[in-house]
Amino acid sequence: MKKWHLIIDVEKCVDCNNCFLSCKDEHVDNDWPGYTRPQPRHGHRWINIMRKERGQYPLIDVAYRPTTCMHCEDAPCIKASRGSIAKRPDGVVSIDPNKAKGQKELVKACPYQAIWWNEEHDVPQKCSFCAHLLDQGWKKPRCVQACPTGALKVEYVEDAEMSRICQADNLEVLQPEYNTRPSVYYKNLYRFTKCFIAGSVAVNSSGVVDCVEGAKVTLFRDEKKLSEVLTDNFGDFKIDNLPENSGPYTIEIEMLGFEKATATVEITTSQNIGTVYLG
Repeated sequence: MKKWHLIIDVEKCVDCNNCFLSCKDEHVDNDWPGYTRPQPRHGHRWINIMRKERGQYPLIDVAYRPTTCMHCEDAPCIKASRGSIAKRPDGVVSIDPNKAKGQKELVKACPYQAIWWNEEHDVPQKCSFCAHLLDQGWKKPRCVQACPTGALKVEYVEDAEMSRICQADNLEVLQPEYNTRPSVYYKNLYRFTKCFIAGSVAVNSSGVVDCVEGAKVTLFRDEKKLSEVLTDNFGDFKIDNLPENSGPYTIEIEMLGFEKATATVEITTSQNIGTVYLG
């Protein structure tokens, strides 16, 4: 049977908040009987854009990770809900606004912190995947419709096809150690969860400092080659997707006509090693 899945590309998100605003537009002051009560004007972020800065000046990057209900196959909130939360046949996890009334404890049942408490209506609330629109024939929820960069997209496919898409596009889920089997998948999640080593390569010739373009930068761990990149026209390089707190790495920098340079880097978080001068 086909189910709804959300795919979020961290690399394409620019923190424009169109998804957040479209969610507000759809749900603030709007009561969708059987689906959800009106969302409060302030406080709730049914799609919450998390932000992370990596590196040190001037070689830094910033990533944005839209985070919403994961519509899990094995949802902890369903287990805690006493029948007020259910997973629909199409994969959408839905809170019954009548059955869930007064169950404030459900806010803490979600390990992704995706459930919010509506004080006015005395109900827990979250992303509904705009199920009221899907049931009218819409092909995507409002957040996906509003995304201008293609960072959000949906797939309405069977499980086998979704598994194929995950493999083909190297998708992963958020915090897999929770074992909740989310229906929300991320592309380029390493921009948020992993580290990079970056730096610049230059030469100092008679007091004139110049960038070195095309220098070969090789990363080693325990003498095993992990990655190889070339410096850009500014002399900069970046090797990404390294685990946090993963310890020492060795960098070798080679350029025709210069002696090889070597540096050792201890990775805890992303590191800018500064400028390496070739002699």
